[in-house]
Amino acid sequence: MKKSIENLSTSKITGGRRVPLRSRRKYEMNRFPNEALLGEPIMVTRKVRGKNIKTSLKTINFVNLAVDSNVKKVKILKVLENATNNDYQRRGVISKGAILETAEGKCRVVSRPGQHGVVNAILVKWFHEKLRPCRNMARLF
Repeated sequence: MKKSIENLSTSKITGGRRVPLRSRRKYEMNRFPNEALLGEPIMVTRKVRGKNIKTSLKTINFVNLAVDSNVKKVKILKVLENATNNDYQRRGVISKGAILETAEGKCRVVSRPGQHGVVNAILVKWFHEKLRPCRNMARLF
């Protein structure tokens, strides 16, 4: 996906065309987002700037659920809500902040599956109990 070159859709006052001085460089180009869905695990690796590699998820069916200081690998039953985007909620896309239903209960995703390649989450009930004393912080989540 290529970014548009800004301010080129309009014409000059004289009616002539505007021509860019240069095109986009490789490091200025965007990519399509990786949106993790529910299904058998499929991972994708991409080359990024600086000869680094980024691992992202196409589909996943489990979550690393943190309860107190223990971490369990739990199966995802369904995506309940996703406040990022109404379209993501309808399609069941897993992104940071999404609420998932698991066997342990409702949990909130705290990692970025499209960027990190894992789905980490915390229980919603436990999360609100820890933040109950601090009412100002509870409104942020």
